[in-house]
Amino acid sequence: MTASWSDFIQAERTANGVGRITLNRPRALNALDLGMVRALTATLLQWRDDPEVRAVAIRGMGRDGPFGAFCAGGDIRFFHQAALAGDARLEDFFTEEYTLNHLIFTYPKPYVAFMDGVVMGGGMGISQGAACRIVTERTKMAMPETNIGLFPDVGGGFFLSRCPGHVGEYLGLTGAVIGAPQALTWGLADVAAPADDLPRAWEALATLDAATPPAWLAAWQEWMARAGWQPAPAQRTVAPLPTEVESAFGEPTVAAIVQRLQAADTEAARQTKTLLRQRSPLMLHVVLAQIRRARHLSLADDLRLERDLVRHCFHPLHLGRTPAQSETVEGIRALAVDKDHQPRWSPGCIEDVTPEMVAPFFDSPWPAHAHPLRALA
Repeated sequence: MTASWSDFIQAERTANGVGRITLNRPRALNALDLGMVRALTATLLQWRDDPEVRAVAIRGMGRDGPFGAFCAGGDIRFFHQAALAGDARLEDFFTEEYTLNHLIFTYPKPYVAFMDGVVMGGGMGISQGAACRIVTERTKMAMPETNIGLFPDVGGGFFLSRCPGHVGEYLGLTGAVIGAPQALTWGLADVAAPADDLPRAWEALATLDAATPPAWLAAWQEWMARAGWQPAPAQRTVAPLPTEVESAFGEPTVAAIVQRLQAADTEAARQTKTLLRQRSPLMLHVVLAQIRRARHLSLADDLRLERDLVRHCFHPLHLGRTPAQSETVEGIRALAVDKDHQPRWSPGCIEDVTPEMVAPFFDSPWPAHAHPLRALA
């Protein structure tokens, strides 16, 4: 079968009942647009309800062929254009993307994500809910949203807050890029495979003989073990986050985190502090509150919170700003439109952000009965 919503999604069902999806937008590192979100959702719903489908697998197309890139996130150029134009599809995008994330996290059949190459932002949202998350030596994983004046969405509050120690705060605030060893250690991946093994593994998906989804997953796990792939450690640990950095991100405020890094004055602390000083000061405060709130939320409630946050990001009315004056539009302008890499953040300094600027981000624009994600459970 071929997905009908988007030319950038290729979908097929193998003879043994495995649905295989390829994100096919390599020139944009498979960044998700609204058509791709709709195609993925329609395909997954169809396969969820098809008793002949045992499992689902997803990969990305690289510039040189399959694999090499998974998904770089959402189509931020579209976000910028839509925000400036007042395009209602921007609202649709986030509502439908977060609904897709919830579908994947709660999918009743095994969902296997081949997280090779770039796996960032929205790419994490369509992979972190997988029953099997495969990384390679080429994996570059991040939630880099503070670099564009946004926050780690797509369920980021949920999965980052469940990393060990204060790793979630570190990843969410800095947007740091990590590789396979850290992803395995911090609970963001299940198994590491050599990139050269992936084509063989993709074909092996179609050879496993199993009558039920659980039996298929067990057969797939046996195949990976025979291939010698490295599983994640049984116990999640904070290492390899340096001790002084881990300690700093346990502080109650962003300003205190920076002060603690300043006092530590190690190479790791200095590098981390530099990253923080480059991000949107306002959104650093929002993200710290987001991740700490999300530790106590269900997935559905976290996604509803994130839907509230993203509305305020593009419509910062409580700050007296238009969408064009938002941190997010400015961050995307600097990174992807003008590419001057000189965002004009407001406020420009971490220490100038006040609680009154942050708290309204967490007020829902909708009553509970009218929330766009009210149906999620």
